[in-house]
Amino acid sequence: MKNLWFQPLIWIDYRLAIVFAVIVPLILTILAFLQRIDAIGRLLVIYWRVSSLLLITVYLLIPGWTGENNSFETFCTHLGFFTAILARILIPISLWFWIDLNDEIKDLSWSSLKLALTSWRWAITIYSAMGIVFRIPFFSCLISIKALEIKSCQAWIAPPIEYWSTFHSNTTPVFLGFIGLVGLLIYAIYFIYFLLVRLSKQGRLALE
Repeated sequence: MKNLWFQPLIWIDYRLAIVFAVIVPLILTILAFLQRIDAIGRLLVIYWRVSSLLLITVYLLIPGWTGENNSFETFCTHLGFFTAILARILIPISLWFWIDLNDEIKDLSWSSLKLALTSWRWAITIYSAMGIVFRIPFFSCLISIKALEIKSCQAWIAPPIEYWSTFHSNTTPVFLGFIGLVGLLIYAIYFIYFLLVRLSKQGRLALE
């Protein structure tokens, strides 16, 4: 994979995800609750629920490290490539969808936290859009039954493997893939409940 010119870009993408999807919103969440700004806090809680799909994606891609084309690893890999794109669609939606929260945040008096939140919302929206565009040339990884044999697809698995070796080195990749599937199932159940029940009742209002 050292011969792949875009390999550094993949690592940059993952590092940017750590900054924009984890570190910055974590700081904003802490500040929102310390300053007791309810609208920002509620928005960020919704964000964390939606963005958990990124972590699920990492676990789904880990089994592909073995390079075996058995049904389980292939299934996890295809799901991982799909959820990676889906997460970048759902995250911006979750940050801009809510009419009541948008109005409440807009009506807040100027503060460094409000400015930081607005800047971050635009930054992660742009990052998500760029992430989708960057993955378009790798669409074959999503549909090919031999995705694990394609070097360009294997390159996307390298960062999740680094995560595995750092935090779960004593756990098998297959087991972590199973954890990812369980997490995705729970996520899907909640998402379907939201679409069929909450959205029909509350619309674009983020009522508790």
